[in-house]
Amino acid sequence: MTAPNATVLIAEDDPVFRRVLGVAISKHGLKIESVGDGRAAYQRIQQGGIDFLVLDHQMPLCSGIELLEQLSARGEGECGIPPTILCTAKSLELDRSELIERFKLIEILHKPFSPKRLGDLILQNLP
Repeated sequence: MTAPNATVLIAEDDPVFRRVLGVAISKHGLKIESVGDGRAAYQRIQQGGIDFLVLDHQMPLCSGIELLEQLSARGEGECGIPPTILCTAKSLELDRSELIERFKLIEILHKPFSPKRLGDLILQNLP
């Protein structure tokens, strides 16, 4: 079920949580790249080769939703938004169903969540 050489980009500003997620996901045989803010995530996605995105909602410089808006506004020739899971500690402030539909999100996970569940969701939804 794992796509060979699949690359998951983790965009999370908390370095400890970013590392925990990276270790958990890498156990599934996936390549992990990580950044600490939405602007760095956008720049990395522009380079290509990202198969899946794990995105924190609240980050400095560019929030997760702002990043999704930027990706969805790219031109027709661009690859668009990779399959994405949005992670948030502010679940009550978000319109879950509207965001899932608008950005074709795989899921919105509410912190704290199981890193194993995250890995399973990624494997089930790799292109």
